[in-house]
Amino acid sequence: MVLEKRLVDEVSGWLKVYDDGSVDRTWTGPPEVKFMAEPVAPHEEFVDGVATRDVIMHEKFGLKARVYLPEKKLEENDKLPILLHFHGGGFCISEADWYMYYHIYTRLARSAGVICVSVYLRRAPEHRLPAAVDDGYSALLWLRSLAQGESYEPWLTENANFNRVFLIGDSSGGNLVHEVAARARKVDLSPLRLAGGIPIHPGYVRSKRSRSELEQPQSPFLTLDMVDKFLSLSLPVGSTKEHPITCPMGPAAPPLEELNLPPFLLCIAEKDLIQDTEMEYYEAMKKANKAVELLISPGMGHSFYLNKIAVDMDPNTAKQTENLFIGIAGFINKH
Repeated sequence: MVLEKRLVDEVSGWLKVYDDGSVDRTWTGPPEVKFMAEPVAPHEEFVDGVATRDVIMHEKFGLKARVYLPEKKLEENDKLPILLHFHGGGFCISEADWYMYYHIYTRLARSAGVICVSVYLRRAPEHRLPAAVDDGYSALLWLRSLAQGESYEPWLTENANFNRVFLIGDSSGGNLVHEVAARARKVDLSPLRLAGGIPIHPGYVRSKRSRSELEQPQSPFLTLDMVDKFLSLSLPVGSTKEHPITCPMGPAAPPLEELNLPPFLLCIAEKDLIQDTEMEYYEAMKKANKAVELLISPGMGHSFYLNKIAVDMDPNTAKQTENLFIGIAGFINKH
């Protein structure tokens, strides 16, 4: 007799969890947006000025990354800064090769003149936190091994400036920027230099609903149900939203004053559901005398720039996406 597995949890459109521990991430939302969650094959030839390839960073653990290399003009000999990217998805969904990241990070690599290395992070609930943090930190140590000449990856070894490595992350990936940066400053990364961190709309929350959670409009990229369900599936068993990874400005987290962090550019969307707690993080960082700049996208919601349809169809979303890229490029150029 074959027993049917039973659905025990679901995040509408994105994910189903069954009683046998299996997870189904088949997209069941509106079909017109399905393309944004579909993988894009790597192409080592330059397409619109950017080539991509997947590289294995750690054979033993199967840790991979998608590399975006912008095309250089013949007269350009300067080596390029590295953006080490952590994708979002509430620690439960998304992959580094999804179209929503491909269309943005090819554009950012081209416009900012950087090599982007986007990590294929392990996902919850199969791999609860801190698994994704461990993966992000391992990727940084792999870059250090390239800088030291202990490992070799031609696109990076030959084109990258390891003295200018930046961490960048979307949504829950923004949380990883803080966590990986805090870990990294406890070790000797030389000759690599961690030049900065760029958390974009990081998933900072508290157990008690903030005013923005109650008043701001929900969007396809973030609903209250998604916040609650994804964190219940991804945080260590028994943890609350006050966990240091989701509330680094809270009492359960290491005091910010004690952390040796690089300069940060914190990117916030004015209409983000979790804007209040993101601002609380900013104020806590300023109070702790950390070097942190703030870039606010007026009138925009969570992860607006990943929505290819809105970027193409709405002039204001397109403009705010452009302004976000200009701000990120400016921060990179300063450091």
